[in-house]
Amino acid sequence: MTNIVVLVKQVPDTYSERKLSGADNTLDRESADAVLDEINEKAVEEALKIKEAGEGEVTVVSVGPDRATDAIRKALSMGADKAIHVSDEALHGSDAIATAKVLAAAISKVEGFDLVITGNEASDGRGGAVPAIIAELLGLPQLTHVNELTVDGTSIKADRYTEDGVTHLEANLPAVVSVGEKINEPRYPSFKGIMAAKKKPVETLTVADLGVDAGEVGLGNAWSSVLEASPKPPRTAGERVEDEGDGGSKVAAYLVAQKLI
Repeated sequence: MTNIVVLVKQVPDTYSERKLSGADNTLDRESADAVLDEINEKAVEEALKIKEAGEGEVTVVSVGPDRATDAIRKALSMGADKAIHVSDEALHGSDAIATAKVLAAAISKVEGFDLVITGNEASDGRGGAVPAIIAELLGLPQLTHVNELTVDGTSIKADRYTEDGVTHLEANLPAVVSVGEKINEPRYPSFKGIMAAKKKPVETLTVADLGVDAGEVGLGNAWSSVLEASPKPPRTAGERVEDEGDGGSKVAAYLVAQKLI
């Protein structure tokens, strides 16, 4: 039996207009439609494939505001069994290190977990560091940017595709795995799955419940912050070249002036 934890995150839809809050320059999550991050859907799918290949249980873990419940329910409707939702105002503005610390504490709440699966990076931050930090905090081996994954008894094998070829990875369980965008095509939740998700247990915890000091998380304790932000300026009209027999020379002169040639 493989006891799998999948980390999921609710993010602003990439098709929505995204902006920062004017108050503290953190991401304004209320200004855009919120969705389950696409790479997390692939992480959930991979966990479900492992579960369906044998016996197992899939627990979804997420850190986010109350509305993140929608993303959790989608993961449950795909087939995950239960969830842990860490929701606390103290977490607002937390950086990757604080977020990883909270996630690691939440993962530790899942008794006897064998495998942690996550996406390689979230579309809202694109830091790509959280899986590695979690592995370090939990003292577990990490297999990153995985394109193929196989559980073999008490060990796990993975392939990572690069421009130089295929890297074969292997580690003993428990381990942390981050998957790449080409690992699979996630399933669509069925109507039966959507209805079943409403009855699946979701445990809501605060940082205090996890034994994490609120003074170690949040914007005030972040190692980096945005001091100033301004919208991208509108595109200006290009320079038009009238070809009067010397168009080529004019284009070349323009490129030289721009230090492009």
